[in-house]
Amino acid sequence: MVIFIDHCNYCYTGIRQKIIFLIDIICYSLEYMKRRNFVKKAALASMISLVGIDIVFGSSIPEGYQPLALQDPDPFKLFDLDKGMVVLNDKPWNIEAQAHLLDDKITPNKHMFIRNNGLIPENIDANTWSLTIDGESAQEVKSYSISELKSKFQEYTYHLTLECGGNGRSEFDPPAKGNQWTIGAVSCATWTGVRLKDVLEDVGIKENAVYIGYHAADIHLSLDPKKEPISRGVPMIKALQDETLIAYKMNGADIPLAHGYPLRLVAGGWPASVSGKWLNGISVRNIVHDGTKMTGTAYRVPCNPVGPGEKVKDEEMCIIESMPVKSLITYPKTGATIREGTKLSIRGHAWAGELEVSKMEYSIDFGSSWDDCGIELPSNRLAWQHFSAAISFPKKGYYEVWARATDAQGLSQPMLLPGWNPKGYLNNACHRIAIKVV
Repeated sequence: MVIFIDHCNYCYTGIRQKIIFLIDIICYSLEYMKRRNFVKKAALASMISLVGIDIVFGSSIPEGYQPLALQDPDPFKLFDLDKGMVVLNDKPWNIEAQAHLLDDKITPNKHMFIRNNGLIPENIDANTWSLTIDGESAQEVKSYSISELKSKFQEYTYHLTLECGGNGRSEFDPPAKGNQWTIGAVSCATWTGVRLKDVLEDVGIKENAVYIGYHAADIHLSLDPKKEPISRGVPMIKALQDETLIAYKMNGADIPLAHGYPLRLVAGGWPASVSGKWLNGISVRNIVHDGTKMTGTAYRVPCNPVGPGEKVKDEEMCIIESMPVKSLITYPKTGATIREGTKLSIRGHAWAGELEVSKMEYSIDFGSSWDDCGIELPSNRLAWQHFSAAISFPKKGYYEVWARATDAQGLSQPMLLPGWNPKGYLNNACHRIAIKVV
C-alpha cells in the first residue's frame, strides 16, 4: 500500500512537471511568435520605406526572402546617372544614353555611357595605386604612383570622343550577340592626364615594339583572380599620339569609379574598349597584343564583306581601329511636334575616328535630297564636332529628319544599315528623328 501511494505520488508529480513544462513551451512559443511578428512587421516596414510604396501582400513574404526591388543596387543612384539613361545589363554594368541626353557639347558624367566587361573593383586606394610598365619591348620595368605621374610628367587636357564598337548593334539582322546598344554608347568628355608617349619614353622602348596592351584591376565575372575580363591594346603609332593619355581626371574632377578611377587609358577615336579602365599595367609588346578580347570575333570585323549570318574564319577577321564617320541629332527629341509655317532648329554632333568631319547634311524626304548643315571645327583633334540647321517643311504631315556626315576623305554615312558582321560592330547608318507638323 505504501509503495502504491508513493508510486501514485511519483506519477502525479511527473505529470504535473510535464504539464508545467508544456505550459512553459506554449508561453515561450507565444512570446516567440509575438517577437517574430514584431520583427517581421519591422522588416516589412523597412522594406516598404526602401521600395517607396506599399508592398501588397507583404505579410505573405516568405522568411528570409528579399523583394527583387531590393536585391540589386539602383544604378541611377549608384552611378549618379540621369533617370533617362537605359540599363542594358547589370552583370556587368552596361548603360547607354538616349540621343536627346547627349545634347551638351561636353558630355556630363550623368549622361556618359557605361560599358564594363567585369566587376568594378572595390576598396581602391589612390594613394597606394601604381602603374607598372613592362613587356618584351620595354627597356626596363618601371612602376609609378599617381603622385609620381603628376609630378614627373606634364599634364594635358583634351576633349576626346569615345564610342563603343557595338554602338548601334540592335539594328543588325540577323541579330548579333552582345549588348543591344541603340545610339547612346558614345560620349565626348574632357580628359586630363599625362601623355602615354612621355611615360614610355621614360621607360624606354625597343625598336621591335609594335603594340601596347593594358592590364586593369576589374574582376572577372567568374571571380577567378587569374582571369582578366578584358585586356586590349593599340599599335605603337596610336600609343605615341599626343592625345593618348594616362588619365586621372574626367570633366575636371577625379574619374568616377564606373569610368575607371583612379587611372584610365584614353585613346579617342578608336573603339572605347581600347581605353582601359582601372589601369594598373601596360605591356610594351613585340607582337600584336594577344590579351583577352583581342582575338577571334572580339572587336574584329570581316576583312572582306560577307553575307548576313555567314561564319568567318579567325584569320579573315581584322581588328577595328579608327571608328567610322557618324553623327547624332540631339535636339529636338524624336517625336517632336511643331506648328505649320514654323522652322525647326536641329543640332547635334558628328565624329569620324582619326579624321575630321568635312561636311554635314540633313534630309526630310527619306534621303532623296540633302541640304547642308553648319558644322563647327573640333575643339581639338579626336573631339566630336557640333552641327546645326534651321529646317522648313512644305506642309502639314509626318516627316523624318535624317542626318549624314562626310569625313575628310570623302566617305559618307550609309543611309541605312551597313554591311553585316558577326558581332554587330560599326553601325554608322544615318540617325533619324520623327517630326509632326500640325
